Amino acid sequence: MRDRISTRRRHVIKAAAALTAMAAQPLPRAFAQNPSSPNTSSDITARLAAYMVASRGTPLPDDVAIACKNHILDTFGAMVSGSRMRPGELATRYVRSLGGTPQASVVGSNLHTTCVNAALANAMCAHSDETDDFEPVTKAHPGSSVVPAALAMAESNKCSGEAMMRAVALGYDMACRLLMALGPDLVRASHRSAEGTASTFGAVGAAASLAQLDARNTRFAISYAAQQESGLWSWVKDRDHIEKAFDFAGMGARNGVQAVTMVQSGMTGVNDVLDGTHNLFIALSTQPNPEAMLDGLGSRFYVTDTAIKTYSVGYPIQSPLDAFLTLRKENSLTTDTVRSIEVHVPTDAIGIVGDSAMPDVNCAHMVAVALVKGAVSFADSHDVALMRDPKMVALAQKVKVIADPALNDPAAPRGARVDVTTTDGRTLTHTTRFPPGTKENPLSVEGVNEKARDLMTPVLGKQKTERLIERINHLDEVHDVASLRALFTV
Repeated sequence: MRDRISTRRRHVIKAAAALTAMAAQPLPRAFAQNPSSPNTSSDITARLAAYMVASRGTPLPDDVAIACKNHILDTFGAMVSGSRMRPGELATRYVRSLGGTPQASVVGSNLHTTCVNAALANAMCAHSDETDDFEPVTKAHPGSSVVPAALAMAESNKCSGEAMMRAVALGYDMACRLLMALGPDLVRASHRSAEGTASTFGAVGAAASLAQLDARNTRFAISYAAQQESGLWSWVKDRDHIEKAFDFAGMGARNGVQAVTMVQSGMTGVNDVLDGTHNLFIALSTQPNPEAMLDGLGSRFYVTDTAIKTYSVGYPIQSPLDAFLTLRKENSLTTDTVRSIEVHVPTDAIGIVGDSAMPDVNCAHMVAVALVKGAVSFADSHDVALMRDPKMVALAQKVKVIADPALNDPAAPRGARVDVTTTDGRTLTHTTRFPPGTKENPLSVEGVNEKARDLMTPVLGKQKTERLIERINHLDEVHDVASLRALFTV
C-alpha cells in the first residue's frame, strides 16, 4: 500500500511540474473572452497541447494503470463480439471495399488496412452490442472510440503497450472533459449527440499521443478534430443499431485518427481552436466552462470513473437488471408468482430504453428475460426472435417503465428502483444506485477477464482468447502492440 501511495505521489508531483511548465511557456495570445460566456479562460489550446505532450512521458499511478488495462480488455471484448453482429459486419465489409495501405488490423477478421479505416471498423464493432463502457456523469462511451483509435495508431506505429495505456488514459480524459467543459445536458438540449461529441476528442487525444506529435502539431490535430465535431441526438430513432454504432464510436475514432495522420503528413492548421472568437466551446455550448478541460489533469483520471457494464445492454438498464435480479433471487420469483413489475428510472433514460425496437435497449423486455431465465446472457440480449416471441411479449407487458424525477440524482445518475407486485399481494422493492462495474461498486480484474472471456471465446477460440487476456493484463510489458495482431484476428 505504501508503495502504491508513493507511486501516486510521484505521479502527482510530475504532473504538477508539467502543468507548471505549461504556465511558464510563451503563449501565442490571450483567450478573447466572449461577453456572453464569462467563464471562458485563456490559452486553453496551448495548455492542453502541452499537457498532452508531457503525459507521454509520465508514468500512470498503479490504480490508473490497472483501470486502463481493464477498460482496454473490456473494449476488446466488445470489438471481438461486435465483429459478428450486423453493425460490425457491415463496417468490416465497407472498409474492406476501400482497400488501403496495410497499416492496422480489423479485429475478428483477416483485414489489414489503413489506420483510419481500421479505427472506423473496430469502433463500430465496439459499439455493436451495447457491451462497451460508460461514464455515468457525462454519459459518454469513451472506450468504444478511444481504444480502437489507440489500437490502430499503436499497431501502425509499433508502439509499446505502456505507451498505448498512457494514450488511452489521455483519450478518456479528453472525451469526458470536453463534455464537462460544454455541459453534457446543454449539448443534448441543442439536439446534439453528446456521445458523438465526446468520441472525436477522445480519439484525437489517444492518436496524437501515440503519433508523438510535438506541441505545435498537437494543436493542429486538436483543430482538425474540432472541425469534425458532429452528431445529432437523432440516433435514438435508429432501429438497427447500425448508425448508432457509427454515431457513438466509428465516426469519432475515424475523425480522431484522421486528424492526427493528416497533421503527420505535414498539414498545418489553426493553433488556437479552443480560444478566441469562433472557438469550439462557444460554438457548441451556450454556457461553456473551458477550464474544465484542464481542471485536475494529471490527478483525476476519467478512466477510473468510467463504468464497465456487467450486462450487454444499454446502460440505463444496468441498475434495473441488478435490482430485479436481486429481488428474484431473494424471493424465488417466477413467472407464476409475479403479477406486475414497475421499473423506475431517471427521466432522461425513458427516451433511450423505454420503448426501443432493439432488444438490448428495451428495458421491459430485458427485465422479462431476467424474470424467465434468472440472468441475461449476451445471446439473449441480442435475440430479436426472443423479443417477438408471444410469451415474452406477454411477460414484457407486465413490466411498466416509469420516468421518476426522484431518481434524477447527479451523484447516482443511472440508479433505478424496481417494485414487484406478487400474485399473493405483496410488494417487493429494491433500489440500485450503483450497479456492478461502477467505481463505487467495481468489478475485479478477474471479473473483467470473465466478461471478456465470454464475449471473445466464440469468435477467437479458447486458446487465443486466454492468451489475449493474459497479454492485455500485462500490457505494460508488451514491447510492440503489433505483436498481438495474431491473437485478435482470424
